[in-house]
Parts: sequence; structure tokens; C-alpha cells
Amino acid sequence: MSRALVTGGAGFVGSHLVEALLGRGEEVRILDDLDPLAHPTGKPPEHLPAGAELLLGDLRSADDVAAALDGVDRVYHLGGIVGNGESMVNVRKAIDSNPGGTATLLEALIARRDRIRRVVVASSMVVYGEGTYRCGEHGTVVPWLRPAVRLRQRRWDPPCPVDGCDRELEPVPVREDAALRPVSVYGISKRDTEELALVLGQAYGIEAVALRYLNIYGPRQALANPYTGVAAIFSARLLAGRAPRVFEDGGQIRDLVHVSDVVAATLAAMDAPRAPGRAFNVCTGRRIRIAELASRLCGLLRPELEPEVTGEFRAGDIRHCFADPSRARELLGFEARVRIEDGLPELVEWVASQTDVVERGDEALEGLRRAGLVG
Repeated sequence: MSRALVTGGAGFVGSHLVEALLGRGEEVRILDDLDPLAHPTGKPPEHLPAGAELLLGDLRSADDVAAALDGVDRVYHLGGIVGNGESMVNVRKAIDSNPGGTATLLEALIARRDRIRRVVVASSMVVYGEGTYRCGEHGTVVPWLRPAVRLRQRRWDPPCPVDGCDRELEPVPVREDAALRPVSVYGISKRDTEELALVLGQAYGIEAVALRYLNIYGPRQALANPYTGVAAIFSARLLAGRAPRVFEDGGQIRDLVHVSDVVAATLAAMDAPRAPGRAFNVCTGRRIRIAELASRLCGLLRPELEPEVTGEFRAGDIRHCFADPSRARELLGFEARVRIEDGLPELVEWVASQTDVVERGDEALEGLRRAGLVG
């Protein structure tokens, strides 16, 4: 019987993926370092599926990776650190863990390429940076960093990147062939992670697929991690009896995708014949604004509270990012099924059952303030 390796398999998405693989009768090994940001107790989480082999180890260790790959023929690479804010403060950790750990894994895969069938690598929407826009005069444009002077004036939308153009831009769904212009260290680290896999896969004949996950939500999110997904951050504050903190004006657009859909896309990427050598958006194709998300979660968890719209901004944050799902639909046969109207109540039910969460949002924000990353 073949065996799959899931790096980061004790985490949010990883544990759901492991569960799905076991449910299909597959053998699964997990390599995870139980990073305290995701696992505050330092112990394997209670939700870790029984039946999977857990190896405690570091992706940056060639010995740990070699042990994890023994007898493996498929690799789902989900391991690494997450979070724009965390990466802007702990720069070396983000680079060492994400592209650095991936480089270690890929070197080991190259040495075993005669028996490793495929590697599926978790990337992120953050590789797109500010996403894609349409200018009435210049057509499709890809902005870069929003100028700090503009943000201090509370002008939130990015300017047209064409010199001298003052037209307002219309955000449009980002496609996989868009330029990658990350605006955070985390974005840079995920861009490098996926490009390492695709470039080395092509060079050495290893089937490699990169999945650009949009904003993932669902049960088992790391509520104690103040740098995790926005739905989890809002939920953790509400669980602590605090209003969710919304930066800028709350008008940021996102595409929230349920963890079960992410798992479905990830499984499809391992088997789809035309997937290797490509990157795919994993998204719903539907939009929600951040303030609306916060309001919906308030209504479900703490109806007496309302979101706190701060009017502040954080370095490394993006304004709008939502994606075009057509490539995944065509080549992976994947289409998101869970609508946010159904997924959020499920998330809230799980959040309400968590009794030992320490909400660290204020602590994290203070750290960003000290670093001069909040304006």
C-alpha cells in the first residue's frame, strides 16, 4: 500500500486532510514541529486523527525530512508558518521556515524522485499582493505597495500604477497568470515556496502542483494564534467577550473558502492528470467585505457586540483579494460547495465549544505598534 506524507499535518488544514486520507483507507504519516503559535500546549491536538503516524520534527532538518519520507510516494506539503503580521516581525523565521524548509524537503525529494509520484504544495493568495484591478484608461493593472502617505490620509484603495493616472481602480478577480507582487514577508516566503517546487519539479521530473489557498475558515482553526485567518481572529475575540477589531474602514474584499473545500481541492490536485507544473486558486469565486464578516460573526456569537472599525492600517496588509476559480474547475474538477451562510454557523458552533482559548490579539497588536508597523 502507498503512503502519503502530510507536512504540517497536525494543524488546521493538515488535520482535516489527514482525516480525509485515512477515510479513503490510505496510510498517512505526519511531520510536524507543533509550533507554539498553532499548538500552545506543545502537545499533539486532541483533534489529531487516530491512525496516522506522527513524527515530531523540523522541515529544516535534513534528518527529520529523510525519516519522514521513508516509504512515502506522495507528499502534501502544508508545513510552515502563517501570518502577515508574524512575518513582518520575525523575518528570518518566516524565510527559514517556508522557503528554507521547502528547500530541504525538495532536496530530499530529488534524491528519491524515482519513487515520489507527486508533491502538492500549499501556497496562498498573499503571493498576489494587492491583487488585480481595472483602470478605465489603462485596462488591467497590478498595483504594488500602497504608499504609506496615502494610507495615513485614509485613502485605502491602491493608486493606478501608471505614472500620472489618478483614476479610481475597480478590483477584479485575480487569475493565476497575474504578476506575483507580494507586499509582506509572508507573501514573499509563500511565493518562493511555490516557485521552488514548480521550478525544481520541472528540472528534475517531479510532478509538482501549487495551490493558492484563499481565506480558509472552519473548525480547528488556531484561535490562540493572533496571526491566523481573519475569521478565526474575529471569533477568538468574540469568544473572549471582545468586539472584533476591523482595520482600515472594513471595506476590504476577501473570498472565504471552507476547510472542507480546501481539502477537496488538495486531494484533487494529487490525482488530476493536467495539474503538474501549475498553480491553482482554491477559492469560491464569491466576495465578502471584512466589516460584513465581522458583523455576521457578532450576530452568531455575541449579538450584543458590534465590530470596532479602527481606521488604522498595518504594514503588509492588502486591500482587496478575491480570485477566479475557473482554472481549478477546468483542470482539477474542483468547485467549492460550502456557502458562507452554511459554513459560518458551523465555525461558530465549534468556536463556542472551545473553553481554554487565550486570546492574544492585543498582545500581537502592541508588538506591531512597537515595531512601527501600525499607522
